[in-house]
Amino acid sequence: MQRILIIVGILILVTGLLWPYISKLPIGRLPGDIIINKPGFKIYIPIATMILISAVISFILYLFRK
Repeated sequence: MQRILIIVGILILVTGLLWPYISKLPIGRLPGDIIINKPGFKIYIPIATMILISAVISFILYLFRK
């Protein structure tokens, strides 16, 4: 458990340091993401983004298991 917490902490730190560069990537504005904009109401459903992130995380975990 300690090892997992340390790794998660390091990932959060690295993400925070790289945030200015990460925010410029088109993640979150992919075709397939649903945005409904109406007066007084806005909903954002990032379907394509979540599929992409899931695939990347699955691939990384697959590499660590080997």
